[in-house]
Order: sequence, then structure tokens, then C-alpha cells
Amino acid sequence: MELLILVRSSKVKLDNRFLFTKRSLLLYLALAVFVLIVLIPFYWLMKAAVSTPDQLVKIPPIYFPEVGLNNFYELAKQIPLGNYIFNSLIFSTSTAIATVFFSFLAAYAFARIKFRGSALVLWALVVTMALPEIATIIPLYKMLGAVGLLDKLSGLIFVMTSALAPFTVWVFVPFIQQVPESMEEAAVIDGAKLWTILWKIFLPICKPAIVTMLIINFVNAWNNLLYPLAFSVTASSKCLSVAITEVFQAQVPWGKPWHLISALGVIMVIPVIILILSSQKAVVKGLTKGAVK
Repeated sequence: MELLILVRSSKVKLDNRFLFTKRSLLLYLALAVFVLIVLIPFYWLMKAAVSTPDQLVKIPPIYFPEVGLNNFYELAKQIPLGNYIFNSLIFSTSTAIATVFFSFLAAYAFARIKFRGSALVLWALVVTMALPEIATIIPLYKMLGAVGLLDKLSGLIFVMTSALAPFTVWVFVPFIQQVPESMEEAAVIDGAKLWTILWKIFLPICKPAIVTMLIINFVNAWNNLLYPLAFSVTASSKCLSVAITEVFQAQVPWGKPWHLISALGVIMVIPVIILILSSQKAVVKGLTKGAVK
């Protein structure tokens, strides 16, 4: 009898191991397919950025060309590349910081101050997120023109901050609501002011969400094309994303200058990848905490 039980137990273990192995293979296969789908476009972008124009149109294609930087040098001759990169860094960084700062204060008000219609106002923010950016271009253009902020980075930062703030507020409100009010009450009894409470209590607790939204807002501002294209005229306020429209207008014997467009794409992608990889732990921590809450 004991021998029969032992044989059955061994059989169950073998079956489970087989199922586990089969399931693992399917998961690894699905993961490999997903990684290939994600990486192949990036590989072609990198390959096109370092290839000569002749190598790009050659048949059969050259999969591993010699690495050269001529496309980047030629791109820098056609557009004020350094100026555009500087403007993009200022625009994206300032937008991310301003959005998180003002959204955090607004989220604190929604989470702690009880007033009639607060839920309605919060839902109104959702409606603003549903509006397409193109629908607000003309009103924003007239408004920036009225206050003298057209063709200025400060105007772009103001517009982009207002566009990103609703989603950021919605992310911050659940985090702030999770903080016990007794902690604030104890701090008030000890004589702490509002800024001290925000700095010493809420900032450490909400740090994962703050870091996550800083990165997300930076990437959104960095990749935004519509606002810099609509509100910038001179190179003093144009961002790197606008350069794609200037390069794309050029004509070469084989069509569009894909080697320059690819070089510009690499310059656009690399800072974002570095930012994401250097802060991936904070992003994952912020997203998972937000999901749990």
C-alpha cells in the first residue's frame, strides 16, 4: 500500500514538473516574441542612424553596417541641434517639476478639504483629459498671444503643465488619502505649519508617486510635438521634437532623408532610455503602490 502511494506521489510530481516545464517554455516563448517585437524597430532605427544613404536603400539589406557618425554631423549642419536639445531639456524638466508641484498641492486640497462639489470638480479634470490637444490649439494660441508668451519657452511650459496636471492630480489624490489624518493632527498640535507637514510627512510617504510622475511628465513633454510646433516660431523656443518636421521636408534622390530622420530619432530616444533605466526601481515601486492602493 505504501509502495502504491509512493508511486502515485512520484507520478504526480513528474506530471507537475512536466506541466511546469511546458508552461515555462510557453511563457519564455511569448516573452521572446514580445521582446523581438519591441527591439526590432529600435534596431532598425539604430542601424539607419549609423548607415550611409546608399546602405539604407541597398538590396539585399545590410544588417550590420559599419558604425559612422556622419549622419549626426550632417544633421547638426542642417538644424541648430545644440539649441534644440537645450530647449527640450529646459522645457521637459521645468514642465515635469511645475506639474508635480502644483498637482501635489491641488491633490492635497481634494484629499483633505471637504467642500461641496469637490467630486464634481475632480471629475471635470477627467473631462479635460479627454479633450484632444488639437481642439485647444486656437484658444491657447490667443491666450498666449494676449499675455505675450508666444514663441517663448515659458509659454510652452505653462501650456504643457496645464495639459499634464489633471492626470497627475488623479494619481496623487489616492496616495494622499492613504495618509492617516491623525499624523497631521499630531503635527499641528506640535506647532507644525502646512509646508512643514507637506515636507516632513507627505513628501516621504508619496515619494514613489512623485518620482514616477516626474519621469512620466518629463517623457510626455520631451516627446510632445504639437505645442512646440504651434507656439514656437524661432529657434530660441523650438524644441528637439520640432526638428523632425524640418528634416522631413528635405528631399533626396531616394525620397525622404531617412538617415537624418533616424539620427534625430536616436537623439530623441537615448535620453529617455537612460532616464527610465536609471529610475526603473522608483517607477515600478510607484506604479505597484498606486495599483495596490
